[in-house]
Amino acid sequence: MSETGADGEHSTRGAYVTGGAEFTRDTNYIEDRIVADPAAVRGLPAPPASKVGAVGYGLREGAEAWPVEPGRYRLVAAAACPWANRALIVRRLLGLEGVISVGRPGPVHDARSWTFDLEGSPENVGDRDPVLGTARLQENYFARFPGYPRGITVPAIVDVPSGRVVTNDYPQITLDLSTEWREFHRDGAPDLLPDGALEEMWPVITRIFTEVNNGVYRCGFAGSQDAYDAAYRRLWAALDWLEERLATRRYLMGGTITEADVRLFTTLVRFDPVYHGHFKANRNRLLEMEHLWGYARDLFQTPGFGDTVDFVQIKRHYYVTHEDINPTRIVPDGPELSNWLDPHGRERLGGEPFGDGTPPAPPTEGERVVPGHGPLG
Repeated sequence: MSETGADGEHSTRGAYVTGGAEFTRDTNYIEDRIVADPAAVRGLPAPPASKVGAVGYGLREGAEAWPVEPGRYRLVAAAACPWANRALIVRRLLGLEGVISVGRPGPVHDARSWTFDLEGSPENVGDRDPVLGTARLQENYFARFPGYPRGITVPAIVDVPSGRVVTNDYPQITLDLSTEWREFHRDGAPDLLPDGALEEMWPVITRIFTEVNNGVYRCGFAGSQDAYDAAYRRLWAALDWLEERLATRRYLMGGTITEADVRLFTTLVRFDPVYHGHFKANRNRLLEMEHLWGYARDLFQTPGFGDTVDFVQIKRHYYVTHEDINPTRIVPDGPELSNWLDPHGRERLGGEPFGDGTPPAPPTEGERVVPGHGPLG
């Protein structure tokens, strides 16, 4: 049996469901930032406490500022992970592919976390990232923090010259890609953080994180019936709120895509294949919610969104890795995916996804989703 197997030394059993209480996500990350002007950022006030990141503030206590430098950093982002998928989408939308390289772990990990098994086979742990030269992302964490005691999570940004992890603070990573890397955005890149929408956006993305992005995990990793029941009610209250909100506007903040849409999309695209059954979020399927389903298809069919989604890796990650809730590690064949390309009709609400900008170019050869791993190819 491979070392990621249920009887292996590094099994994930017991890592996700740990008792009768509500699942609580560890949100303590490496809070270093990569910024255009480190000295200026060091002089700004520290950001308020937040689980969704902050714009316009300096560093948290103990954090370091690293300089923006094209070609210096590598974004390690597993296609299976919703938090990493956010970073992949924003990188594509902003046209940063030639500025920040990407390392792609396979979808299945053991208790030591992600391996650079580029074919996605849990038995193939000998492969190394072609740029970093490491077999496990854990090595890059340990290069900076020997014996790093927390989760070896993705997305993570690694300093290529030293091989040391810089940050895994995923809420802040995408915000900094939009603001601190602006000099290197492609022509026609969308403004994902429009000034006029930020005040309204922050409560929206905060509720999306607490009730939806993290809400599905709260259902899936509940350790008791009471914890599950409470999580289920919270999740569906939020989804009903979003269904109503999206009845009259094409995107969450109006007529163009923003950071808020990126954050919601990565949960919605995983909902029917994974969260509905595997995480018991099963009041109904996404495709049974008129406005959320149309909105999700609209985004999926927008360049930069659906062309980052690998459904095969997504299903392998959840059903194989989470031994606590799927001890057989059987991966379901369904659901049908071709309906992601059905007409969505959201154009009737007006707006343009990129506003005055333009769509990103197609994915480069090395970053295309494997044919057969989604409805686009």
